Amino acid sequence: MNKVLGFPNPVNKVLGFPNPVNKVSARLVAGGVVLMAASALVFRQPWILVPLAYGFWARVFTGPKLSPLGQFVTRVVTPALSVQEKLVPGPPKRFAQSIGAGVTTLALLLHFAFGFTTGADVLLGLMVVFATLESVFGFCVGCAIFAALMRLGIIPAEVCDACNNIWARQTAA
Repeated sequence: MNKVLGFPNPVNKVLGFPNPVNKVSARLVAGGVVLMAASALVFRQPWILVPLAYGFWARVFTGPKLSPLGQFVTRVVTPALSVQEKLVPGPPKRFAQSIGAGVTTLALLLHFAFGFTTGADVLLGLMVVFATLESVFGFCVGCAIFAALMRLGIIPAEVCDACNNIWARQTAA
């Protein structure tokens, strides 16, 4: 029986990150993150950290399936655009989502558990920068870190065979 995280096959339909990922949708989700994080900062609304952190954790574990922002983008926004789908490997995007989950969770804890609002604001600002790079310029900081970790052998090649093929072609060129 095929299992993910020790759960039987029906749970696999809910849990699990897509591979490949539509880069158009990923960039649109990043745009939503920019809007949420910037709103939290500009309008001094720290409660936005809660859905922001939840969204990242939901996307880490299920891709867009349990993420309200992911669902809105993949079911409404992306289909409404007349843009060609561009598929990219899923593991680097999942790694990037996990960085977002860690940063937003830390910001949430700093603000609400420890009252360190400046630290939380700095982390939110970092999220605005990283998500802007992804949404506007198509540069995924988490993906770049993933690539560096693969090159160093910290992330094994079998985690993302498609990534290995891409990097092998880039080196040959």
